[in-house]
Amino acid sequence: MLDRLQYVKQRFDEISDLIIQPDVIADQKRYVQLNKEYKDLKGLVEKREEYITIDANIKEANEIIADGSDAEMVEMAKMQLDEAKERLPQLEEEIKFMLIPKDPEDAKNVMVEIRAGTGGDEASIFAGDLFRMYTKYCEARGWRTSVVDVSEGTSGGFKEVIFEVTGEDVYGTLKFEAGVHRVQRVPQTETQGRVHTSAATVMVLPEAEEFDVQIDMNDVRVDFFCSSGPGGQSVNTTKSAVRLTHIPTGLVAQCQDQKSQHKNKDKALDVLRSRLYEKELAIKQAEDATKRSSQVSSGDRSAKIRTYNYSQGRVTDHRIGLDVFDMDGVMNGKIQKFVDELQMVNNMEKLKENEVF
Repeated sequence: MLDRLQYVKQRFDEISDLIIQPDVIADQKRYVQLNKEYKDLKGLVEKREEYITIDANIKEANEIIADGSDAEMVEMAKMQLDEAKERLPQLEEEIKFMLIPKDPEDAKNVMVEIRAGTGGDEASIFAGDLFRMYTKYCEARGWRTSVVDVSEGTSGGFKEVIFEVTGEDVYGTLKFEAGVHRVQRVPQTETQGRVHTSAATVMVLPEAEEFDVQIDMNDVRVDFFCSSGPGGQSVNTTKSAVRLTHIPTGLVAQCQDQKSQHKNKDKALDVLRSRLYEKELAIKQAEDATKRSSQVSSGDRSAKIRTYNYSQGRVTDHRIGLDVFDMDGVMNGKIQKFVDELQMVNNMEKLKENEVF
């Protein structure tokens, strides 16, 4: 293991020198990439130092015990040896997972799109519940959320809502939330007390940097219109809302959340860039899917991934067979158990695939 970690240390030292070079700093794309790699390798270098310390403690303790001339020192050495031997296997497992090649997208911010599916008004209400669930979760993680565009439901919730999430390792955390979420409950609009099944689709798009996707504005049609809201609320008399249509692909992005036309255009451009980037990423993920079959693929947006059964107070993730009996907690953003289990399964698959050790 130390041989493998020595290569990591050499690369870390190399990057540490590179990121202070003027020519690297001037090349923003390379500078950002090297900074991300520096941050990833720093954690491994720290684990390497801990591994070296524990290895040295084991050798020192064995020497003292073998010498046996000082009974008090031997007793202390045995305690040191027990502690080191208990920590070493845990540390080795941590290092193994850290050595798994990282998805370069994982560190990116995201655009999350939630759309009501089958179920009419109840589907829109459920889409609103999911929006609240994710914003609560993001708040608990210290991430910032910003609404980009909304289309409100007639009885509450949203027909569609798009919001941006910025923070640390956002895409790597939220990417497995993409897919169809299904709810089984008695709708607020139901007078007979019958359980209905409704659905909403969640898309999680890694936010593209300007150097990830170059957009020729000659290929983009820009339309300005008045933003709107239900019952005449939030209606602008000025055309501040912006819709962008990418003519070569037909992709459309719009924003009406800001009062400024300029800010709406910038946000709509971010969404368009992310959708174009996700289009390319989807092709890559499809190619990867032919190489390996993953339980927790983040690429299939049509797959039913989770059911929220209110009558049983149960939330089930169908990909990993995980049941959580805490409906109120989950709908208030407590989804970390799902995140942890999905990441663990994904990491185990990668561990086998890459044969790290």
